[in-house]
Amino acid sequence: MSEHPLSAQGIHGVSRRRFLTGTGSVLGAAALAAGLPAPARAEAPGLDVSPIPDGSHVRVLVVGTGYGGSVAALRLARAGVDVHMIEMGMAWDAAGPDGKVFANTTKPDYRSFWLRTRTKQPLSQFLGFPLDKDVPRHTGILDAEEFAGITVYQGRGIGGGSLVNGGMAVTPLRERFPAILPTVDPAEMYATYYPRANAGLGVTDVDVSWWEGTDAYQYARVGRKHAQRSGFPFVFVPNVYDWDYMKQEAAGAVPKSALDGEVIYGNNHGKKSLRKTYLAQAAATGRVTVSALHRVTSVTPAAAGGYTVAVDQIDTTGATLASKTVRADRVFFAAGSVGTSKLLTRLKATGALPALNEHIGKGWGDNGNVMCGRANHMWDPTGKLQSAMPTAGIDNWDAGGAFAEVAPLPTGIETYASFYLSITRTPHRAEFTWNPATGKVDLSWNRAWKQSSIDMAKSIFDKINAKEGTIYRTDLFGAYKIWGDHLTYHPLGGAVLDRATDNHGRLRGYQGLYVIDGSLIPGNASVNPFVTITALAERNIERIIAEDF
Repeated sequence: MSEHPLSAQGIHGVSRRRFLTGTGSVLGAAALAAGLPAPARAEAPGLDVSPIPDGSHVRVLVVGTGYGGSVAALRLARAGVDVHMIEMGMAWDAAGPDGKVFANTTKPDYRSFWLRTRTKQPLSQFLGFPLDKDVPRHTGILDAEEFAGITVYQGRGIGGGSLVNGGMAVTPLRERFPAILPTVDPAEMYATYYPRANAGLGVTDVDVSWWEGTDAYQYARVGRKHAQRSGFPFVFVPNVYDWDYMKQEAAGAVPKSALDGEVIYGNNHGKKSLRKTYLAQAAATGRVTVSALHRVTSVTPAAAGGYTVAVDQIDTTGATLASKTVRADRVFFAAGSVGTSKLLTRLKATGALPALNEHIGKGWGDNGNVMCGRANHMWDPTGKLQSAMPTAGIDNWDAGGAFAEVAPLPTGIETYASFYLSITRTPHRAEFTWNPATGKVDLSWNRAWKQSSIDMAKSIFDKINAKEGTIYRTDLFGAYKIWGDHLTYHPLGGAVLDRATDNHGRLRGYQGLYVIDGSLIPGNASVNPFVTITALAERNIERIIAEDF
């Protein structure tokens, strides 16, 4: 396999360099070209967050503030186009009673989950004790959305998934790209749009010399030892965390964030979420406004041209405060794979947008996500202090169909456990369909499909356990249950590029309607997908601005 000329430099080992295609040494120059914002801890200056008035007419309405929507808003605004963004979640710009905006991972509270009265944590048990607890119903940051056979975890708030992920910013190997997006030219993606996305997101590599000695990554060094002893490539991957801030955390010079386990319920300081990158730059144009706690319920062609968009304003209990109608010349669907797919499926089935084609709702996948833990020997402690931002993984994609993120268990106690989130080459694709009896959108996922992902993950961990004389943990996902096969963090597909849309995200059947998020990617990205979502959005919006505006 050939190495792309943009591969990262300075990381030890050929396999590590090859895995970091599109990052590393290009980031400095590309960051200047992208106009990266000030320090990671600065919130978006001047982001205009205010409810859209009923009866408004806007040139562009972007439904969602995640990766694709933020790219669209920035690039349109810089092209002189006024943009209004609709966000179902909160702004996350005010501190809670503990003086922090986001709750701690080990102490979920009302801020943690989206409109649930009981938490639904990815790890349901620990050391035999159940972890979930009752909480007040609130528009919290993490949505555990349940479908038949699978729970889909999604971020809720301005910044979308960037608020709740571990920041692993992975550009897939170029030779694997045709299987991800077969109708997209790899040459343009790796020469232009992946570097642009990495720069815009603020992607950087961890200082390996520091990583080798810090207590916070002892768990990852144990993961490396076990991977390499079994003959698997261990690869460093970039992240969007501010590594200088993490070093200061370790030195006790600043409030702890990643080193206080902050991740799935938000990160208070060091992580460069979209609020600190793309949305900060969009705010600086003065052309972008955002309505938080607003939910789009309908989009229909308007008699006067453009589209009539029905929007509900909600409160923090989820109750509707006001129903509004606005007109938009153009609409970008960027509500995430699930949000966009559900909305378009309903609009097609109920006659609001009947000309949408037969590919709407199809091609959805879970990125092959499956989780597991291993019980190590007493001489392999993983450390009480574990950074919540992962930096590395085990690459067995070509031989076994799996890439396994060496993930933290930031419990604050010694667990002697190694924990992994695997991404696998899953062949399975589900479909969203409208259920008129319930008035909801269903997903045709089959829980049994996860077995292929388990088998691919086992290609790594069965071998490591045999070599190390260790066993799987059975206390993390239920009583005597080894595999976290009930969830995905990486939903993809449902409005697939060049099927439901043209090859740049224009919805077939309607002029002025676009999809620009992860629903364009058919089910599997081979790695953590948000860099690919961002790069594809950069590609598509450039063409759309040039040809449609």
